[in-house]
Amino acid sequence: MLSDKVIYVFISLPDILGTMSLHRVCGVFVFSLCLISIPPHCHGGNILVFPFDGSHWINMKILLEELHARGHNLTVIRDANSWYIPEKSPLYTSITLHPKEGLEDMFAEFIQEHMKMQRQGASLLTFFRLTMHFTHLLSHVHSVWADATIEMLADQNMMKSFTDSKYDLFLTYPGFSSGLVLAKYLKLPVVLNVRWVTSGEGHFVLAPSPLSYIPVPQSGLTDKMNFIQRVKNMLFHSIALFQLKFVVGPCYEIPCKKYIEGGCDTISLLQDADIWLFRSDFVFDFPRPTMPNIVYIGGFQCKPAQPLPADLEDFVQSAGEHGVIIMTLGTLIDALPKEVANEIGSVFAKLPQKVIWRHKGERPSTLGNNTLIVDWMPQKDLLGHPQTRVFVAHGGTNGVQEAIYHGVPVLGIPLFFDQYDNLLRLQERGAGKILQLADVNGNTFEQGIRELLYQESYRQNMQRMSRLHRDQPMAPMDQAVFWVEYVIRHKGAPHLRTEAYKMPWYSYYCVDVLLLLLTAVTVLLMSTVAIFRFLCCRRQRKTKSKQK
Repeated sequence: MLSDKVIYVFISLPDILGTMSLHRVCGVFVFSLCLISIPPHCHGGNILVFPFDGSHWINMKILLEELHARGHNLTVIRDANSWYIPEKSPLYTSITLHPKEGLEDMFAEFIQEHMKMQRQGASLLTFFRLTMHFTHLLSHVHSVWADATIEMLADQNMMKSFTDSKYDLFLTYPGFSSGLVLAKYLKLPVVLNVRWVTSGEGHFVLAPSPLSYIPVPQSGLTDKMNFIQRVKNMLFHSIALFQLKFVVGPCYEIPCKKYIEGGCDTISLLQDADIWLFRSDFVFDFPRPTMPNIVYIGGFQCKPAQPLPADLEDFVQSAGEHGVIIMTLGTLIDALPKEVANEIGSVFAKLPQKVIWRHKGERPSTLGNNTLIVDWMPQKDLLGHPQTRVFVAHGGTNGVQEAIYHGVPVLGIPLFFDQYDNLLRLQERGAGKILQLADVNGNTFEQGIRELLYQESYRQNMQRMSRLHRDQPMAPMDQAVFWVEYVIRHKGAPHLRTEAYKMPWYSYYCVDVLLLLLTAVTVLLMSTVAIFRFLCCRRQRKTKSKQK
């Protein structure tokens, strides 16, 4: 941006030139060029980053690109077995950890087993098996990273290098507590790039969350619950608390007790963070209480669509007035079960639309000439293309927010984690439709896809959400960068943090106050009763004495 002095010079240039000699005019131009060449003042912060792999890295990388462009120095801690986080990058320098076990094969096995269980249909037994399966995954994954945390903190050379680097800020994703423990050890201000934490959705550990209208993740509920649904919501909340207390929390007890002065726990570490960059907003999410250090940046990764590669553009344009359907199931899912893929392929073959389908498994035998199978697609650019009619997706947060940004209705096939909850928010607003994996067959899939294609209300509702999402005083990415730099400038943001987490539970819920008031009322009532009894007895004694 040009400084005020430069602007003034150029605005006044005609008047100045009219009154100055040639050599003075040359001097003015030289002076102006010097002002232009002076870069704007920017304090580049020194930021230590502890991300998480998979789709969460995609979010973190987008934020890191913007921070790097604004002059910040970045250091990223990565896993030697990382799927997506490269060791060398123009954005950052890296520090590599070596956990004893990689997680990619374990996640792949979990996903395949999870889909097999879902195909068995909804039942109490299936729910119990899925819950136990997920709990086992949580226990194993957190144990691996807790061990890696102990090894990292025990490495005195690494800790010295962290201390000597004099970082201004610690930026992390809190799905694991490793980054939070390290930040506490280094005594650094913390910014979280977050929606999910070790115990589920982030709000539940920071903001008041009345279970009467705040649905617990994976409960499949909305903010309008009847009595039975509130019972179900309480049950799911109890499961989440159990997993936190007895599955996740114990994994980090050793590093907390051994390396953190005064000890720590996963919840207090989260509540001690300065700023939460929360990847959601209230166009997408249900209204709920919040806190002053939660900054909503939902859709911060969304940008206007760029032109497609020439061959893909030709394919899209060949669809004519019928338009295009795109289908992808995210970074972790290469393919659906074979029988499901064949059913979907046969439905696509019947449609007049062209289809672009990211599918890396065995090629479905039922594909028609209108379907293009790809290993990768420019999802954002396809969603922003005017020819795109419907997005068939698994319901990951990134894909859902990009669909909202570009106004494309979603046919969702949720597979695990938060995906059903994400899609439910679209379905409740009339902008999407959910198909459970157990229910996917030729008939249900065709009915769902035709409903979204030919009922205009779905597109209208999604485009309304898009307009609401875009109508903000400040772009989500600018908000994210502003608050990162705010924490750097002020060396934290303790004035925005609640002190509630330092209170014992009985003080937080005023149980002690309630007991005091009940005691006072009880004493008052008992005293009143005692006085009346005394007066009555005295009166009776006087009456008897007169009668004698």
